[in-house]
Amino acid sequence: MANTGKKTKGKQKIEIKMIENQDDRLITFSKRRSGIYKKIGELSTLCGNEILFIIFSPAGKPFTFGHPSIESIANRFLNGNIPVVDDMHALIEALRTVRINKLIQLYNEVQSQIDASNETQRVLAQQITSETDSNRWWETPLDQLNPRELYERYSHFSKLLDLFHISRSKKIATASSTVAPTGPAEDAPANFPLS
Repeated sequence: MANTGKKTKGKQKIEIKMIENQDDRLITFSKRRSGIYKKIGELSTLCGNEILFIIFSPAGKPFTFGHPSIESIANRFLNGNIPVVDDMHALIEALRTVRINKLIQLYNEVQSQIDASNETQRVLAQQITSETDSNRWWETPLDQLNPRELYERYSHFSKLLDLFHISRSKKIATASSTVAPTGPAEDAPANFPLS
């Protein structure tokens, strides 16, 4: 038959009294120390104040807990209640400063690249403007040209004239191909010989 009774005594209320055996006291202290630290940490978080807590083990060894740190609380008392910056806060501030300095350096590099690009753009715009002015070869008076420049001017005009002739021939060819001839007498001008 199945035994339905409890196998353990469960949670029982114990009398609070001094533990007589030294080894039992050390074991109990080591088991409860982390729970005590946890409760002290919660208390310091809720209160928002600095806390220094010292527990002496049954063997007389001190165990300390300090919020935000033992060093900051000790320094505060040693320096005559002058508030000391927490080490963690100082570390975070130093990292923030390093990151800000890197961002400033990156910004300065990008800004110098933008300035160099703007200067290059300005120089190119000046070159284009000066080249545009120098490419207007037809505006220079002939009496100011030397023989080589006169020959270049002549060759430019010759090329321009050839382009006009080619363009005119293409337009005439296009116009004559689109008009359908109705007869030889109608297409030819009156003074054009037909034989």
